Amino acid sequence: MALLPSKGVVISVPTLVLSAAAFAILLFFLLSTGSPPSTPCSCSASTGDYSSKVGGEHVSTSAEDIDWLKSRVEANGLHMQQNILRKGINPRTRQQQLQDLLHFKGISHYEGEDANNHTALPCPGELLVEEHHSNYGEPWAGGRDVFEFLAESARLTPNSRVLEIGCGTLRVGLHFIRYLDPERFHCLERDELSLMAALRYELPSQGLLYKRPLIVRGEDMDFSKFGSDTVYDLIYASAVFLHMPDKLVWTGLERLVGRLKPLEGRIFVSHNVKFCSRLRGEECTKRLTDLGLEYKGKHTHDSLLFNHYEIWFEFRRFKA
Repeated sequence: MALLPSKGVVISVPTLVLSAAAFAILLFFLLSTGSPPSTPCSCSASTGDYSSKVGGEHVSTSAEDIDWLKSRVEANGLHMQQNILRKGINPRTRQQQLQDLLHFKGISHYEGEDANNHTALPCPGELLVEEHHSNYGEPWAGGRDVFEFLAESARLTPNSRVLEIGCGTLRVGLHFIRYLDPERFHCLERDELSLMAALRYELPSQGLLYKRPLIVRGEDMDFSKFGSDTVYDLIYASAVFLHMPDKLVWTGLERLVGRLKPLEGRIFVSHNVKFCSRLRGEECTKRLTDLGLEYKGKHTHDSLLFNHYEIWFEFRRFKA
């Protein structure tokens, strides 16, 4: 029998092996019964498998979800049909719906002194027929794709804080507002009609008024109304910077960098970064470095419902 000397104490090999095995079993038991910390998963910037979770919650559609949906369509024998007048269905364009509202006020309505007494938030007809859903040159459903990509890439949790520059009618913002805790979504938007659609229609109709998002009308990259000590986990601009003068974009970045959480926080800009690429040589990298920003890379993500992809450019704050 082999022996292992240790300062006068003799320990047999079988005893040592049994002791190690017992310790391993005890350690496994403790780890399996403990409550693991709730941390965001490490998700790829590309959304190819539709199976990611953020903060322990499903964000993207999973492969199982897609299979289930296809099975329901097949089980019900569904095929796309022409949307024509049929029993119980009277197809109307948005313009026709608007005319119906203006002339007939809908199917049932109050008249005279009672006309407005039963409506807590009277909404303009143009918003009720969702004309603003056609403002983007692509389907409204694309907003969900953007949310999934950004939430996963920035590894958000419901307690994260998000700023959108130019949230429009909340095509993307609605999904962030629904996911985040109250008062965690902020937005700067200049267009009055878009703000009307967001506040007067989208938030009430989606039951999200209780989330109290901070949506501010403003321009020229003025973020003063969001508070001087507010720090964000994610700041993003979807097809906004390409409509701005380069000088204003750089002014905005200078004002935003101090509001971005160091190292972990992310800035995402969609479509292109011509405000950067138009500079010669290494000037863009130098300007970013002087601001305390680092370019992390270019990403694409596919749409779930239509043949489309978007390009995003990622930046982080590399120093406090």
